[in-house]
Amino acid sequence: MKMVKSLVLGSAAALVAMSGAQAADLPLKAKAVEYVKVCSLYGAGFYYIPGTDTCIKIGGYLRADVSINTSGAYDRPNWDGNAGQGNRLKNDYVFRSRQDLNIDTRTATEYGVVRTYFDAVFNWTTGTGQVAGTDPVGGLGVYYAFVQFAGFTFGKAVSQFDAPWSGYPGNNTSYLLGGYDDVTGINQIAYTAQFGNGISAAISLEDPYGYLQPGLYNTSGTGFTGATPAAIGGAAAVALVQGVPGTNSYAGTQIPDIVGQLRVDQAWGLFQLSAAAHQVRASYYNPANETTGHPSDTWGYAVQVALSLKNIPTGPGDSINVSAGYSNGAARYVLGGVSGNSFAAYGNSGIPGAYQSLFFGSSSDGVFANGTSIEKTSLWGVRGAFNHNWSPYWSSSLFGAYTSIDYNGTASNLICTGLGASALGAASALAGLAPAVCNPDFNIAQVGVVTRWTPVKNLTLSGEVMYTYLDQKNSGVVAVPAAVGTKPIGIYELKDQDTWSGNIRIQRNF
Repeated sequence: MKMVKSLVLGSAAALVAMSGAQAADLPLKAKAVEYVKVCSLYGAGFYYIPGTDTCIKIGGYLRADVSINTSGAYDRPNWDGNAGQGNRLKNDYVFRSRQDLNIDTRTATEYGVVRTYFDAVFNWTTGTGQVAGTDPVGGLGVYYAFVQFAGFTFGKAVSQFDAPWSGYPGNNTSYLLGGYDDVTGINQIAYTAQFGNGISAAISLEDPYGYLQPGLYNTSGTGFTGATPAAIGGAAAVALVQGVPGTNSYAGTQIPDIVGQLRVDQAWGLFQLSAAAHQVRASYYNPANETTGHPSDTWGYAVQVALSLKNIPTGPGDSINVSAGYSNGAARYVLGGVSGNSFAAYGNSGIPGAYQSLFFGSSSDGVFANGTSIEKTSLWGVRGAFNHNWSPYWSSSLFGAYTSIDYNGTASNLICTGLGASALGAASALAGLAPAVCNPDFNIAQVGVVTRWTPVKNLTLSGEVMYTYLDQKNSGVVAVPAAVGTKPIGIYELKDQDTWSGNIRIQRNF
């Protein structure tokens, strides 16, 4: 029995050893798959990045549209270039296809939420160059790229000066003037304080380069000279009819713009007060020679108030958005956005001997002449929209703007001397008219309407039309002795101009 018992125990031990050895050769049990989990902390669309406590949301839109009777995409009026000249090099429509992609990440920490945000667009545009077949343009644009932490914002984001709707009080054209518009973002370091009850304040340092330096013109030696049309310089004529009053002589940036904001958000809507200080700094009297000296630096400023009214009696979801601003030496805070700073548009003339009529004007932070100080330019503007929902599927916005550009007496004299007021008078005499009036001030008025149809959620089709009126204070006629674009040498009547533009769009948000 003892022998049998020993054999049984020995066999059992051997089996256990063998099974252990075989088990060691088997693969370990796989870990459970880490499925993506919904993150409900920051609203719909956020998910946890697997293995982390960071939430991420990916969104964007795809847009296809065509702008009609414009000089560029998104309803850009015919107010400069070949489109302003109205010649056969102008394209009567511009197509654009755009994919927008944004990535939003947020992580809760003991110091509050750490957020990063990135927004980029991919464009394919045809029709913006003025010669057929030369300009299908594809491009990548970075709108936003910023980090937010403990009330601070670092990177490219919407300016703290801007209204919440930026340049789109009615979700309308990109070329509605009358206020600030940096919807594509501006580099900044900002701090925002929340005081509760919807009250907040912000202060920021913002980079003006590329966005907020419209022009600082030296009027010396660049304008008309002589008392007869034959003596007028051709280069100056080109500058005139392109709306440029001199040589742009902005220096490099030295101090960022200093921006402050006070904002109140309530159930009834929103009120915001913004202010900015902007350094105006010229290069040299002769930009190619530093020994010529330069005018002293000066400071411009801008202020803006914005108001949004919600829950108005016209219907659920209706709203009124309006802003008004004033600037002195900081033009782009009123004439902002993607529009240019100089305007030149042509039309018909009823004056005998005149080839056509012409509007020209230029916005700037200031002007100077050799040996003088900088004379700052003043602007004011108002912009707004009434937004109405006809039904859950149909909505419309009526929008408009008015922008006024004003040069003081000294600045006007510098510009008119540079452009050659005597030449204007000589041209008027040739046409048998009273002496011409040189006044560089001008205004731009705009009004438009857009109607949208949303047949299903996040899919919208829209149609838009806008009228733009260019009102100048120059009058009389001017002799142009050099061809500009396709415009020939001749006499042109100085006259207000107007134009209309339209846009048809389909957009899918996700």
